Amino acid sequence: MVTGGELARGLSNRHIQLISIGGAIGTGLFMGAGKTISISGTSIILTYMIIGFFLFFVMRAMGEMLLSDLKYKSFADFCSTYLGAWAGFFIGWSYWLTWVVGSIADYVVVGGYLQFWFPTLPAWVPAVSTLAALLLLNVLTVKLFGELEFWFAIIKIIAIVSLISVGAYLTSISFVSPNGVRSSLSNVIERESFMPHGLLGFFAGFQIAIFSFAGIELVGTTAAETKDPERNLPRAINAVPLRVILFYVLSLICIISVSSWSKISAHVSPFVQLFVAAGFPMVAGVINFVVTTSAMSAANSGVFSTSRMLYGLAMKSDAPKIFKWLTSHSVPVMGLIFSCLCMLAGILLLFIIPDVMSIFTIVSTVSAILFIFVWSLILVAYIVYRMRSPDLHAKSKFKMPGGVPMASISLVFFIFVVGLLALDADTRLALRLMPLWFLFLFVAYRLTGRSRRRFALPPRAEIAE
Repeated sequence: MVTGGELARGLSNRHIQLISIGGAIGTGLFMGAGKTISISGTSIILTYMIIGFFLFFVMRAMGEMLLSDLKYKSFADFCSTYLGAWAGFFIGWSYWLTWVVGSIADYVVVGGYLQFWFPTLPAWVPAVSTLAALLLLNVLTVKLFGELEFWFAIIKIIAIVSLISVGAYLTSISFVSPNGVRSSLSNVIERESFMPHGLLGFFAGFQIAIFSFAGIELVGTTAAETKDPERNLPRAINAVPLRVILFYVLSLICIISVSSWSKISAHVSPFVQLFVAAGFPMVAGVINFVVTTSAMSAANSGVFSTSRMLYGLAMKSDAPKIFKWLTSHSVPVMGLIFSCLCMLAGILLLFIIPDVMSIFTIVSTVSAILFIFVWSLILVAYIVYRMRSPDLHAKSKFKMPGGVPMASISLVFFIFVVGLLALDADTRLALRLMPLWFLFLFVAYRLTGRSRRRFALPPRAEIAE
């Protein structure tokens, strides 16, 4: 066991590319798209395109700053540099909680998916088993995490490409499903399907849609363990727009074309519903397996990112020193164990609320709010970076398009989305609880201030160097 060692750069280009793809295909797409379609109709396609548009600029801002100084291990580091030590503390712990809460949702979803085959199986059994397996695998090496994500992402890609192909074929032959729906692109463009519940329904779709993109910034936490980051990070980030179009827009168009928005249940994965509606229940079982592995992939990302964030916090004395401990394979084992114990506590919610979709809505809303906070701080740090380090921006080979104006517009958009969460009773509860978390962070920051090593903005001359 090593204390305060260096994380190993064990992730290759193929790992980073597939981790980035895996982050762009979240559990919210597979599990939550049914609910968003049922309340937003076909306008959900526009929702995903809008969110993907703004998140591309968050990714580019993050990429420019990470590459401006390869000493940065994650976005928490440059937030500390440009906004002060408090920002690193707040964003680090908030991102940790984001993935803990988000992973709980993923484990809950795993339990829900397996009930497709085993209706009498308590959802907590596969959830806890998956958590234990991922903890064991992540303890071994960072390369093993990369391999897991590589193959999980491959499965996701095959599933979505297959769905798009089957959906396009059924639409081309005007297939009539057993429930009487004729497959047609007209199901997408018919007037009454665009905003069936008006603007409020359209706005309500943003919560789950935001959660669908949770993890898109995960590539920013792998910076310290990436081989050749100056080459691999830009390639992964620049592919975001294409992935949004392919994985979200085309798959949703196919689902709605085959099933029609009014026939899509809010409580079942629309990917499974498509094949059931098409009269292929056996294929639906295969897709259910795929979306189960997707949830496992997201949970695996959570186990990885929470442990790395705790390690980074401990290195700045923002977390207990025990989280600095690394195994002989450079894995922050104590951070892994602590994060998984917190996730286990969350899974116990299954004993209290047996309705999987109810838990998913609550925890995904909390996670979405925290992700919006993280993305917003990245943008604020970028704006300050442009003001204080114009020389670094001038030298950058990976500049953010639109610069400060686009960062400001993106910030306004995220503030708007947070406001939307107050419109729905399901999401309003989580929104009311979040100030308690930030109050806790404020108190914790003040109490630990004396022992904290300062990691603030270096002198202007040092930045210039």
